[in-house]
Amino acid sequence: MMAKNEHEVKNDLFGFGDKNVTFAKYFIGTSYLNGLVSPDDNIDVNVSNVNFEPGCRNNWHIHHDGFQILLVTAGEGWYQEEGKPAQLLKPGDVVAIHEGVKHWHGATKDSWFSHVAITKGTSEWCKEVDDATYNRLSD
Repeated sequence: MMAKNEHEVKNDLFGFGDKNVTFAKYFIGTSYLNGLVSPDDNIDVNVSNVNFEPGCRNNWHIHHDGFQILLVTAGEGWYQEEGKPAQLLKPGDVVAIHEGVKHWHGATKDSWFSHVAITKGTSEWCKEVDDATYNRLSD
């Protein structure tokens, strides 16, 4: 039996991608990454489709010298800025994250989650979103 929204995420318009081994140390759980646009001399943003298994989330992090925009394409997930309540994300939601804002994002406990991430600048990776904090969230 498939988990909630698994079919939608694995058949996402922007491609499921490969296991995200490069950034795995900054995630709890397994994520998959499909690079869409890489920075070059003329384009200074990275665009990727990021897919999260249920319960998967990235660590708290901060974007320097830029920003991040999340376009939710499938499943259900969370976005939280430090000091603020978590926001439940569903397809069609858009999150604009300004430079210097500490935040995390990932799937809900029982659903796959997919978003296109448009990122400019560098990421400073911080501590994990611990299980106690994550488990207090409710759909």
